[in-house]
Amino acid sequence: MGEKKKKKVKSIRVDVDKCNGCRACEAVCSAFHAKPRYSSVNPARSRIRVIHDPLRDMYVPVYAGEYTKAECTGRDRYRIDGKEYDECGFCRASCPSREDFKEPDSGLPLKCDMCESDPPLEKPMCVQWCVNEALVYEEREEEVEEEAGEKAEELELGLESLKDRFGMGKVLDALARMEKKGK
Repeated sequence: MGEKKKKKVKSIRVDVDKCNGCRACEAVCSAFHAKPRYSSVNPARSRIRVIHDPLRDMYVPVYAGEYTKAECTGRDRYRIDGKEYDECGFCRASCPSREDFKEPDSGLPLKCDMCESDPPLEKPMCVQWCVNEALVYEEREEEVEEEAGEKAEELELGLESLKDRFGMGKVLDALARMEKKGK
């Protein structure tokens, strides 16, 4: 059992009633995460998506969460103001059954990192650019159990995704080329 410690938990609260569907959050997120930073805008690379219900003129911003290797076992449906939605519509996960929250070129899963940078930003870019204040940045402290090897698990997950997409041989070749460049 791990040791308990205080951890700062960052989240974005979404006020659907204030979202007007401008999608500025998608554009600025993709620009912030472009390589080099701000060199391109491609909402397919964004870690936030605005889901639109044209019949009700409703917009729901959803930001990327954890990757899951398995598809959902249930296909629940939600009824909101008389309209039905399936659970995938509001799901924050990157999974095999849909293309949302995956890097378009590599297929690697995308996850919201709250725009981590050095120096750190006061708020994620999507929150800063949301003129209607539909996205609100929140921080709180929680007592959590420290998990050893969390970063190693993230690395393994990324390598596993690359192996699944390109095959182990190509991944090893790419690592070998990178190793040569680093010397």
